[in-house]
Amino acid sequence: MKVGILVSAIVAVVGSFIGSGAWVGTPIAEAAGGALSATSTLVAPSGPAFSIWSVIYVGFVAYAIWQFFAGPRQETLRGPIALSMILNAVWILSIQLDQLWLSVPIIVLLLVVLVRVFVSTQAIRPESRLDAVVTDGTMGLYLGWVCVATIANVTAFLVDFGIEGWATVWAVVVLVVAAVVGVGLATYSRGAIAPALGIAWGLMWIAQGRLAGDLDNATVGWTAVAAALVVGVYTAVVRTPARRRTTVSG
Repeated sequence: MKVGILVSAIVAVVGSFIGSGAWVGTPIAEAAGGALSATSTLVAPSGPAFSIWSVIYVGFVAYAIWQFFAGPRQETLRGPIALSMILNAVWILSIQLDQLWLSVPIIVLLLVVLVRVFVSTQAIRPESRLDAVVTDGTMGLYLGWVCVATIANVTAFLVDFGIEGWATVWAVVVLVVAAVVGVGLATYSRGAIAPALGIAWGLMWIAQGRLAGDLDNATVGWTAVAAALVVGVYTAVVRTPARRRTTVSG
């Protein structure tokens, strides 16, 4: 399974190059008829938001190396983490093939797998600060961002399918849901920072796109700001002293 993690990380990184259009493939924002561009829906994050993937992919590589030398904690984590990396690459492939409808169940499954990883990381404490940063930090950030990406992906599919009525109401509702999810993750983990960072990052770039981007909507923009602040402040408040001493990443 250790080699499987390494292979999965390589597949994910190769998929990222395809998704960026750096070598081959089409940039995600331009694929699938531009359904996932920064102006496609009211909950689409601005382009710079996606730079978070660079941190996540570096984390993938770091984890693929780290887990060769890690302790027994990784035995329960390797399988779902490898699956999450493969699902990420499959999601990119679905968009490259202009199959927006297929991307929805894939990203929902990815979210479920990441929740499973998150629950496992909370059940077994990190073996070291390095473990907390590489494992919990990477996967927590990954989970937080995918929470926001799932909202954007599902909304893009609905708009592409022709369901565009009550767009502002829908956007406000799903942003509130994102905040509730962030609060739930913080409560369950007693203040894990990484998932909150991933969610707040995505929400703030949604806000930027609605308040200063080409697709202007003040109601959605300020709702996104409020949702990000709720997640960030609540996480800081419930973060336990014991967790503060253990790590700054998990």
